[in-house]
Amino acid sequence: MGLAVIGMIAGMALGFAGYFGGFGAFLLVAALGAVGFVVGRFLEGDLDVDEFFRTRDDRER
Repeated sequence: MGLAVIGMIAGMALGFAGYFGGFGAFLLVAALGAVGFVVGRFLEGDLDVDEFFRTRDDRER
């Protein structure tokens, strides 16, 4: 499944949440989608947890 299709599905989910559940549901779906995206990237190996906890001095080396 291409990124455009995934984006379309995510947009439709946000649209339905906003229409039927209001703005609060829209924000909840958007936040959970962002968390799911980060977890998915982590599980695929594209994201390293150490990147979030390094200091600036460690990044320069």
